[in-house]
Amino acid sequence: MNASSGRSPVSRRGLLAGASGLGLGSAVSLSGLADTPAAAAPPSPLLWQRPGRSGAPRVAGLHLQFGSDASREVVVSWHTTRSVANPRVVYGTSNGGFGRSAQAATRTYRDAASGTEVQVHHARLTGLHPDTDYVYAAVHDGTTPELGTVRTAPCGRAAFTFTSFGDQGTPTLGRKTANGYVNDNLGSPAAGDTTAGVERIAPLFHLLNGDLCYANIATDRVRTWSDWFENNTRSARHRPWMPAAGNHENEKGNGPIGYGAYQAYFDLPGSGSDDELHGLWYSFTAGSVRVISLNNDDVALQDGGNSYVRGYSGGAQQRWLERELAAANADPGIDWIVVCMHQVVISTADKFNGADLGVREAWVPMFDRYGVDLVVCGHEHHYERSHPIRGQQQTDTRTPIPVATGTRTVDTTKGTVHLVIGGGGTSAPSNQLFFDPPKARVITGVGAVDPATGKRPPVYVIEDAPWSAFRDADHPYGFASFDVNPGERGGQTTIDVTYYSVSGPYGDLVPVDRFTLTRPRGARGGGRGR
Repeated sequence: MNASSGRSPVSRRGLLAGASGLGLGSAVSLSGLADTPAAAAPPSPLLWQRPGRSGAPRVAGLHLQFGSDASREVVVSWHTTRSVANPRVVYGTSNGGFGRSAQAATRTYRDAASGTEVQVHHARLTGLHPDTDYVYAAVHDGTTPELGTVRTAPCGRAAFTFTSFGDQGTPTLGRKTANGYVNDNLGSPAAGDTTAGVERIAPLFHLLNGDLCYANIATDRVRTWSDWFENNTRSARHRPWMPAAGNHENEKGNGPIGYGAYQAYFDLPGSGSDDELHGLWYSFTAGSVRVISLNNDDVALQDGGNSYVRGYSGGAQQRWLERELAAANADPGIDWIVVCMHQVVISTADKFNGADLGVREAWVPMFDRYGVDLVVCGHEHHYERSHPIRGQQQTDTRTPIPVATGTRTVDTTKGTVHLVIGGGGTSAPSNQLFFDPPKARVITGVGAVDPATGKRPPVYVIEDAPWSAFRDADHPYGFASFDVNPGERGGQTTIDVTYYSVSGPYGDLVPVDRFTLTRPRGARGGGRGR
């Protein structure tokens, strides 16, 4: 593995070529994968591109998720709008062929707007080896298998790279008007460019900071989810895209809280929550990094979804988060605690969503108490970052207090760095709306429901922004890359962060902001530099 990037020295194309050359005809026969005449022919890469001949729906929207231990567990998922027989995944290493098989469990939801039932098939691959490349094929009876690859996370301290953005939408046109088709989910061509950009980096995994496809405002919600997966499967079939639910994942009528589609499409690590709350918050470990994904709609004041669900968990998410943070901070094998969520603690954009007092009051004191290093968010459609913050002013907005003002190297033992990375591809960027000099609009409450909009209008208070470290007014779209360097025993471990702007269909990258997070290696849990 390349120590600087965490990438495998074997390319994904090479893995697939090797698998088609040795695994498809030896470890598992093609006739065992698909009940089609084409499947009985000798192995050929061309066969894997042909549609099935029996009328079975194709394997659509192939994507991956890590289990709670990313070094040993991966979930392979795809969806159909008709029932299928025997959904399964065959898998193995590039050297060993497709020697193992896992049956998929099927989760369904019926879209309340269209009445369409969507079936999502999730095959959980367990007992994997850490830091190892695998090849797999997802299939159900009567269709053509779809190939993918995945690399498991390292176990223990090792170098790897992950990436992050939020607020993507789709690059496709969804609604017909008198003047032709338009994009009706806040997407743009850049929603495809950012996916290409992520693949230029080829991270171990990608964090999605909420507002994935904006299906809740689209004419056809099922079509919008499908378009989103079709755009992203070129990356998400090779590396887990690990999401946080944003306000636009809240869809009227879909499930008891509105997240039924999101909960069906993703099979995420368990949190011990009730069934109706599954997948809305979770955590996983990759190397020495503990990632914790939250659903801020539970605590945010803003009325931003199809329904107002603040407080929906009855405090269950808060109690879980406290336990998770305490356990991660007490674990000497964990160096970094990274939180992925949607609504923001910091933003210096005017006339946009703003920072949310509900999130500041609910989460920030716990981030401080347990030494969270990094928070990645979306919601605001631009890029900016904070100085490390620790503690809050006793103001109406609970203004975060910066504890250092250096912009190149940040010691996260002193405070938490917040990143807003909301330029994933929407047609409504906010990078031209910055206050100058920096200030923030903070939602401190909501009014009564406006009959014209059906929404509770936000109440804003303006504050100074001493916590503001960097913001990008020049580029509307991009993502951040995080290179984890475990360091040496007794020394420092670092994460080198680069924010790239993205332009064009080939994901051309321009570095805009670079800085380094640092902390003592092995210092949590009373450790002594393990």
